[in-house]
Amino acid sequence: MPQGRAVVGFIGLGAIGSPMAERLVQGGENVIVYNRTIGKTARFRGRARIAVSPAEMGDQADIIFACVTTADSYRDVVLGPLGLARGSRVKTYVHLGTNAVALLEELAAALANRGIALLDAPVTGGVESAAKGLLTTMAAGPRETFKRAEPLLKHYASTIVFLGERAGAAQVMKLVNNVISAGNLAVACEAMLLGRKSGLDPNAMLEIINKGSGQSNASLTKIPAQVLTRKFSYGAGLGLAIMNMEALAAEARFHDVPMPLAEAIFAALRTAVAEEGDTDVTRVIRPMERAAGVTLRAADAGNDPHAARAAAPAQTERPPPRKAARRG
Repeated sequence: MPQGRAVVGFIGLGAIGSPMAERLVQGGENVIVYNRTIGKTARFRGRARIAVSPAEMGDQADIIFACVTTADSYRDVVLGPLGLARGSRVKTYVHLGTNAVALLEELAAALANRGIALLDAPVTGGVESAAKGLLTTMAAGPRETFKRAEPLLKHYASTIVFLGERAGAAQVMKLVNNVISAGNLAVACEAMLLGRKSGLDPNAMLEIINKGSGQSNASLTKIPAQVLTRKFSYGAGLGLAIMNMEALAAEARFHDVPMPLAEAIFAALRTAVAEEGDTDVTRVIRPMERAAGVTLRAADAGNDPHAARAAAPAQTERPPPRKAARRG
């Protein structure tokens, strides 16, 4: 290892954190990893050091990335009794999660008191993009901190946008992105169920939508790969989507911005988690299917293990006969 080369710590080896850490290792960085569930560190044995706690990592790493979930999880790994802030070496902390702005402000202030700079740097793009190094990163924090971290961000992100020096600015951007993404998915599912019950073929609908003005990530990836196939394994959970929507709602209240359409999306997510449990976000369509009495699936998708919970799908190409409109 060259003299003076930074040691990089990575906390949180979940669905998206693991491939991000993998990109750092494959990029030749000197990496230390930590995960509360020790089994998730197995793939890194012999290729990266394994820390027994975030505090130990803080003693060994110059810059630490954290990719966990809830605010309490972040407080624990950053500021807790065995948090990274107790380490003697770490000088830069990179926050990868999506959380309320208030949490970023809290962490930034506490870390500053210990001489540690915070970079607010959530990502978007999904698990597959993380594995390919094609994520999009939005970043906010001291410009010098961003410059130090940027070469590392490039291992897993192909697009990096700096949003200024205010911690939390990147969180707002991520929340804006997430509500648009969730809205695209919910609306596309609802609309395509109408088309399906009217007798339209799902693949034909997607061909038109994806060549027209209705195109979105939902129609390009989530619906064809996860909904029509009945895999429902995109990699993002309904519970996490709801947590993000709650953070968005808090920011909207703080700035006194009405968001009635976002509330409708939030309602669809809450209904899905109530009926489906905290499972994949693409299952937001399942309550809609039951209500509509039709299933959105490709012709060769096979049997849906949850189909018994839905009304019988309308597979005929002919829509039901219409009642004649009354004339006054």
